[in-house]
Amino acid sequence: MNKNAAALSDQAKELRRIVEQYRQESRRTGNLRTVTILSGKGGVGKSNLSVNLACALAEKGKKIVLLDADLGLANIDMLCGVTAKYNLAHLIDGSKALDEVLIELERNVWILPGGSGIKELADLDEARLVALIESLSVLEDRADILLIDTGAGIHRGVLTFAVAADTAVLITTPEPTSIRDAYGVLKVLKKSTEGGGKKDIAFVVNMASSEGEGLEVANRLRMAASQFLNLSINYVGCILKDHFVEQAVRIRKPFYQLYPDSPAAECIRNLVHGLFGVPAERSVNSKPSRGLKAFFFRLTRGRFAER
Repeated sequence: MNKNAAALSDQAKELRRIVEQYRQESRRTGNLRTVTILSGKGGVGKSNLSVNLACALAEKGKKIVLLDADLGLANIDMLCGVTAKYNLAHLIDGSKALDEVLIELERNVWILPGGSGIKELADLDEARLVALIESLSVLEDRADILLIDTGAGIHRGVLTFAVAADTAVLITTPEPTSIRDAYGVLKVLKKSTEGGGKKDIAFVVNMASSEGEGLEVANRLRMAASQFLNLSINYVGCILKDHFVEQAVRIRKPFYQLYPDSPAAECIRNLVHGLFGVPAERSVNSKPSRGLKAFFFRLTRGRFAER
């Protein structure tokens, strides 16, 4: 074997060693919790929930990175009145560092634009995957929660994010078509996680006319999921219809920032309690987080093993 061939062989062995090390580490618990926000139907307020939930969590002292993973209609930056110059694709090709891609929305909240990089994730080879995770690894110490705002529907790309994350938060409105599509998401999630243990699924009703209507919608969906899918979903609350939400969208600022005393903002505070607070049986923190490495390995390789 000549020197060049020996060098290549040594590099390949080192790469396999690094990849295996990352895989082993990805099976352990991590510091950063991953939460995917998804919906069966577009226009239900999924991105708005993601942004304002991030703001409310930051108010509680949590450090949040918000990944805009909606490849078809990425609009987190538009809702927040900021401009994304770079995205995840620039991290993948190595042309930009993480700090150049992250957009600081407010203290303790950063936006990570996905852009075309979301599609490229599926095609990463082992070496590029390790390089990407290495560039993102600082988030384990800098952030507490990675919130992923996905596209709507049951496309493979959307559901892969939901399955890879520690917790999936499903959002619907009281409209019959929205409820039907939310149930469709649950069916696909159930199929995707078969043989992989129980999936943490939280459920939010948006644009409810009252808390009673939100609970009614939740009970209908929970009953159907339990009866026909043998699936338990955790209802964590609703967001009431509020004209302040529409005003904030027009101004391109999170309503939680602009109108902290509005009914919708109070609902967001309740959701923070239901999702991340006590009592433990209502909180996604009842299970340990798996960290960023586990999330990206499962996301890019579809490794829906034991959760």
